[in-house]
Amino acid sequence: MVEIENQYQLGAMMSLDALRVGAEAKLVAIGGERAFRCRLMELGLLPGTMVSVVRRLDRGGVMEVEVRGCRLSVRRGEAQHVTVESGR
Repeated sequence: MVEIENQYQLGAMMSLDALRVGAEAKLVAIGGERAFRCRLMELGLLPGTMVSVVRRLDRGGVMEVEVRGCRLSVRRGEAQHVTVESGR
């Protein structure tokens, strides 16, 4: 339990799928295949951008995130390739 609490300290690096619902973080890096990285960047997910998790859906392993005022759905497996730094 202590490890889980520590990962939410300010400045903690984690994957986007580990971020709690309602939490906000700064996008640091996008990994994965080139086509995947390019598509996320086209949708506004750029390093330095603030992103927040709106909700998670158990069916299909999908999560809804908000970036620059827009909401996007991302598979949790894909969100594991997105590194964020907890901000608040």
